[in-house]
Amino acid sequence: MPAALKHLVDILQILVDMLMVGTVSVSALAAVGMSMQFMMIINVLMTLYVVGGNALISRFIGQRRKRRASALLYSLTIFAAVLSVFVTIGGYTGSEYMYYMMGAEADVVREGSLYFKIISLGIVVIFIDTLLYNALSAAGDTKNSLYIKLISTAINAFLNYVFIFGHYGFDAMGIEGAAYATVISYCFNVAAYYMLIKRADAKLNLIPLIRVKDLIRVWNVGWSAALERGISSMSFLIFVAIIAAYSTEVLAGYQVGLRIEGIAFMPGFGFAIAATALVGQNLGAKNKESAYKMGIISGRIAYMFMGSVGLFLILFPEFLVGFFTNDRATIAVASYYLILVGLAQIPLAIMFVYSGALRGAGATKTTLKVNVLSLWFFRVIPSYIAYKMGYGVVAIFVIMNIETLLKGIIYMYIYKKRAWLETNI
Repeated sequence: MPAALKHLVDILQILVDMLMVGTVSVSALAAVGMSMQFMMIINVLMTLYVVGGNALISRFIGQRRKRRASALLYSLTIFAAVLSVFVTIGGYTGSEYMYYMMGAEADVVREGSLYFKIISLGIVVIFIDTLLYNALSAAGDTKNSLYIKLISTAINAFLNYVFIFGHYGFDAMGIEGAAYATVISYCFNVAAYYMLIKRADAKLNLIPLIRVKDLIRVWNVGWSAALERGISSMSFLIFVAIIAAYSTEVLAGYQVGLRIEGIAFMPGFGFAIAATALVGQNLGAKNKESAYKMGIISGRIAYMFMGSVGLFLILFPEFLVGFFTNDRATIAVASYYLILVGLAQIPLAIMFVYSGALRGAGATKTTLKVNVLSLWFFRVIPSYIAYKMGYGVVAIFVIMNIETLLKGIIYMYIYKKRAWLETNI
């Protein structure tokens, strides 16, 4: 439950950002929304060390080998810091081009490049924050991550108020202020995690020891997960580009709807992380039946929670969207989106948790095949055809829902076959 609440707070932070940025302009709102898609691409690189690290650390903890897990965390921290340097350079110098590539209009490109250049300078703390959160979750500590996130979200909201609108002696910075607030809140996260893992009673510590063998094992699990995330992210970018081809208002409506939907699916991510950790720990302890049951229990809680929130999305879409924008066209698009995705929350929960359980077992090649084939054959290609045939954006949202349903059914079938329990890492 703490993991689910932590991810709920994550999306609330994003919603606060978009709520405040939305008062600047529709272009600023669309720009921040599109930056989330770029972060999905950057998440591909984080997947290289996060997914494999989660699987291996959880197994080490299940085997009661804390020192080995802590040494692996040290190695992965160094790897993440080095990797972030290259991402920072690429993001800072190529931010404007990325928005152009997505087909954004000139005003969105201008606002977005200002925002993403600042975010790029904070990539190192974003990488390390993601690693430390996932590693501690894999080791079984999710409560401290929740407390850290609650404080950093309050810091982010306060700094948004100060920097975006100009208070306490600061000039109004608009969208740039939102970027500065985000980076500073991530800096707080990393500092708090560092103080936590220095404690002797922490679930994990940093032991300055590099075991190449363990890094290779992380790579063997992580490369297919990263490839899956990379192809999936590119697929989502193409999907967003199709939506952006309609108009800036349609794009902004989609981004607002997606962020609001996150209230439902971010807790799903939390339960997926819980399933990843519990499955990995039980497999490390050689208890396959318990590993299987942990995924089932996590799935039930997730789809009950997400299904309930989905009902709220269906019943009160315009009320929710109204917090973010007064533009009628944007509200209409976002409302259609929320009604439709509200219907798909239960299969989405199943997809999140069961795919997370498979990753915890190290079965990343299976998730690679399912996600890539499903996205392309059931979402991207049909959406492009629908757009070319002149259908409205609502048809695109319907196609997206059908793909989610089919993917949920596929994951349920694979999970219940239990073959993934035999995966070796």
